[in-house]
Amino acid sequence: MRKNDIQAKDVTLALVLLTRLPLPHLPAAAFQRQAQAVWAFPLAGLAVALPAAALAAVALAMGLPNTVAAGLALALQVLLTGAMHEDGLADTADGLWGGFDRARRLEIMKDSHIGAYGVIALILGFGLRWSALAALIAAAGVWPLLALAMLSRAVMTALMAALPHARDSGLSQSVGRPRPLPCGIAVLLALLLSLPLIGASAIAALLAMGAGAAGLGWLARVKIGGQTGDILGAAQQVAELAGLLTLLALLA
Repeated sequence: MRKNDIQAKDVTLALVLLTRLPLPHLPAAAFQRQAQAVWAFPLAGLAVALPAAALAAVALAMGLPNTVAAGLALALQVLLTGAMHEDGLADTADGLWGGFDRARRLEIMKDSHIGAYGVIALILGFGLRWSALAALIAAAGVWPLLALAMLSRAVMTALMAALPHARDSGLSQSVGRPRPLPCGIAVLLALLLSLPLIGASAIAALLAMGAGAAGLGWLARVKIGGQTGDILGAAQQVAELAGLLTLLALLA
C-alpha cells in the first residue's frame, strides 16, 4: 500500500475515533492501525473546530454578542464529537473521587449514570470554557479555537503513550498504546499548524496543556493505575481549558 493511502486512512481512522462526522465505512483491518494513527488526532480536532469557528464568525458578523458566539461554537463541537470528551470528564470526576479503591473507581467510571462529582465537573468545565472563550474571541477572534482543538488532541496522544492501560477492555485498550514517534508527530503537527494562527503563544499554550494533562495523568496513575478512554477524554477537556486560560492571559 502506498504511503499516501496509509496516511489518508490514518486520518479517516482518527476522524472515526474522535468525531461523529458521517464517514465511509472502514474495513476491520483498518482498525489494526489505531495506535499508529494517533499522529492524525490534531487533524480530527481541526475537523471539529473549523465549522465551530465558522459558526462563531457568522454569529459575530450578525452582530450577536461574543458570549453567544462562544456558546454556539461549544455546542457545535459537542455535537460533532458526540460529547465523548465531556462524558469522559464526568466519568473521571465520578470515578476518581467517588470510589475508595481502584476496583470501585473503575466500576464507577464504567457506569453510565452520572453522579454529583460528574455534574459539578461538567458545570465548572462548561462555565469556565464558555466565559474564557467569549473573552478570547473578543480579544483575538475565532482562530484560537482551531489551535486549541489541535493542541488538546495532541496532548491526548502523549498521555496514551506515557500511561499503561488501567483495564483490559474499553476504547483506550482497543486502540492500543502508541509508540513515541506518532505521538511526537502529533504534537509537532499541532504546533506547526497553530503557530500561524496564534503565533508564539502556541508554545505557551502547549506547555500549559501538557502540565494540566500531566497532572491528571499522575492522579489517574495513583488512583486507578493508568489511563482509560474516560481519562483521555478528561485530559482533552483539562488541556483545552488550560490552553484557553493561558491564551486569554497572553492575548487579552
